[in-house]
Amino acid sequence: MEWEQQSAQPMQGRVALVSGGGSGIGRACAVMLAQAGARVVVSDLLEQGGRETVEAIHASGGEAVFVRADVSDAAQVEALVQRVLTQYGQLDCAVNSAGIFGRIAPLVEQGGDDFERVIGINLKGVFLCMKYQIAAMLPRGVGAIVNIASVQGLVSGPGAALYSASKHGVIGLSKGAALDNARTGIRVNVVCPGTIETPMARNYYAERGLPLPNDDARIPMGRVGRAEEVAAVALFLCSDASSYMTGVSLPVDGAITAQ
Repeated sequence: MEWEQQSAQPMQGRVALVSGGGSGIGRACAVMLAQAGARVVVSDLLEQGGRETVEAIHASGGEAVFVRADVSDAAQVEALVQRVLTQYGQLDCAVNSAGIFGRIAPLVEQGGDDFERVIGINLKGVFLCMKYQIAAMLPRGVGAIVNIASVQGLVSGPGAALYSASKHGVIGLSKGAALDNARTGIRVNVVCPGTIETPMARNYYAERGLPLPNDDARIPMGRVGRAEEVAAVALFLCSDASSYMTGVSLPVDGAITAQ
């Protein structure tokens, strides 16, 4: 079998949707997909960040539009995917990156509102995005979905029970969707980032009076990751280079989960 030479723009002619694209990992994914040739629909609850991502894509010669949406609201997610189809006529790949940490505290101190908020965005949001994305992809019989979970979806930590539960759920949901669609031409995979230098991570540590833990002994590589390092894996999973991969959860964590 001869391998086809990979194009410098492997996403040329394709349409990508990125939720949570207004900052951090989502922004890096949107920019990298555009650099690889995709037309990108950037979605976020926060309009300013989403529009800044679109401006960054335009500045580098790419094509993108912004659509504001709350991923925990079914009507808004359905309208978001419909906007993609109205704008571009197809949906080839999606990166579902929208998520929150929620309140970090022991389980006994968490309330029902804490649970509903974290699960509503991190897990229900992925469910709703996949539901409408898959429906849009099925008529063409091709597509790739990448869900951004976390190493907390593979392990856990003190005070992180709700966040960890939501990310474990993303992995389980993704495996089920991958099996549902194993013969439809639609692939579903997961990226599990460790500690990544993003605004959300910086805020998390700043609230505790701490810097990002580059010297944390729990990170064997001795540094936090960059959003672009996660985006590169997401791009790979969206591209034909990963055509025989579905239902996979890939840690991008500096070897945290190898211990």
